[in-house]
Amino acid sequence: MLRRATTADAAAIAGIYNHYVAHTIITFEEEPVSTADMAQRIAETLADGFPWFVWAEPDGRILGHAYAGKWKSRCSYRYSAETTVYLDKSATGRGLGTKLYTAVIAELRQLKLHAVIGGVSLPNAASVALHEKLGFQKVAHFKETGFKFDQWIDVGYWELML
Repeated sequence: MLRRATTADAAAIAGIYNHYVAHTIITFEEEPVSTADMAQRIAETLADGFPWFVWAEPDGRILGHAYAGKWKSRCSYRYSAETTVYLDKSATGRGLGTKLYTAVIAELRQLKLHAVIGGVSLPNAASVALHEKLGFQKVAHFKETGFKFDQWIDVGYWELML
């Protein structure tokens, strides 16, 4: 079931996210995020007027989350947002990322935003496929802009005009 995230979801969201921090290049964070820090991130995102959704099982177990936030802090970027989606490692390949991302994009349309941007650490075939399935187009490819696990990592950006 799709629902809006609250700060009460912080522990479950941090648990999902911290898997990617510890084991993948999908995020460039290198230290686990605490429940308190995640709660603060959720609160700030919601206070800024951006959506944050979770997908939860009937028993309440959260299988994924997606949200949007400011693309950049300058005023002229106020009609653009960056989107993010993470799934529990056991919940991939079931269409939940599509459902979560679709909900975020629909909300951004209601908010009258103009551009949605998704950054992808490369390689990441699943994320590229998700963005392109939803109509995003690749607009940039930066070589070796991140460094994690003793390797240089490329980053691509996909954009969807609303």
